[in-house]
Amino acid sequence: MKTKSKFVISAGIIIAVIISTQYGNSGVTLFNLTEDNSNGNNSEGTNNNSNSEVSPQSRTLRIGYFPNLNHAQAVIGLQQGGDFQKILNANANDTNKGVSIEPFVFSAGPSAIEALFGGQIDVAYVGPNPAINGYLASDGQGLRIISGATSGGASFVVRNDSGINSVKDLGGKKYASPQLGNTQDVALRKFLSDNGFKTIQQGGNVTVVPVAPADILTLMLKKDIDGAWVPEPWATRLVKEANGKILVDERELWPPDGKFVTANIIARTDYLNENPDIIERLLQAHVNETIWINENKDQSIIAFNEALRKITGKTIPEDEIRDAMTRLEFTYDPIKESLFKMADNAYKLGYLENVRGELDLSNIFDLTILDDIISRRQ
Repeated sequence: MKTKSKFVISAGIIIAVIISTQYGNSGVTLFNLTEDNSNGNNSEGTNNNSNSEVSPQSRTLRIGYFPNLNHAQAVIGLQQGGDFQKILNANANDTNKGVSIEPFVFSAGPSAIEALFGGQIDVAYVGPNPAINGYLASDGQGLRIISGATSGGASFVVRNDSGINSVKDLGGKKYASPQLGNTQDVALRKFLSDNGFKTIQQGGNVTVVPVAPADILTLMLKKDIDGAWVPEPWATRLVKEANGKILVDERELWPPDGKFVTANIIARTDYLNENPDIIERLLQAHVNETIWINENKDQSIIAFNEALRKITGKTIPEDEIRDAMTRLEFTYDPIKESLFKMADNAYKLGYLENVRGELDLSNIFDLTILDDIISRRQ
């Protein structure tokens, strides 16, 4: 079924909108995870291979992802000796070469899209809005969504002492989102608009500022903001550590079942076309990791924290991850209709301007390989 949206966005906007990493480092974080920098130090621009247990003739898959809970399949599976490398090298022989993985950690979707189009990475775990923006900026040629990753796991959290007890109290307040134009920023602004509130820039009395999630936590503690629309585990952290309460669990805004995409896997179109066998093995690993996380929540919490410590040098209290997981679903379903709705919301908010006729977004998805994998498992 074709879904059409009348909008386009320039590549310059995508590249320019950059935020700090959620763990407090300023600027864009792009580093290749090697054994030497696995504690989270930024080794920007390095090309060292973090999984070199394959022959020199092996092919390479460069994967971008964030150290976020909604990218847990990658966070866990891409660790040294992890399930991704095992599956990508399964049955490797003289005629079926193994695949060398190079993982890259990013702090924001626009920087991942820039790296994808610059040939620095081949696939990436990203939110729906960066995927949409990248697709539009490349005139529908540069990327394809090849799988879902997570659904849900985003909430509007306000301070208990902010005086906000219902939607009618939202005026005259200051809120934060992780990034201008990102998935949660659009959700916040759409919610405010739907309830009759305008930002200062629109002539209203509500302030919305883009702030890195780690800094959102600090600002909430200092009472410099009244609330924030954030993904997990940050929503849970604001509740447990910053005297917050959940005013809106975003699942409530997606009837009937509360499902909406928060992360997908995208692939550069040329890489997908030239290496379908590698993409197939990647998606097999992703599906396996998704099922394992869903069936082994306690073990996956431990595995996620261990991986997070190697990547960032920090961990999250296990009870916070457990609570966050109650609002987050790990899935390989891309939940296509929710992505189209998010695109329309962004357009109505004026993020996507310079309209040049209608653009058919139906080609943003290429689920052929994923569908084949799922059908063989049934």
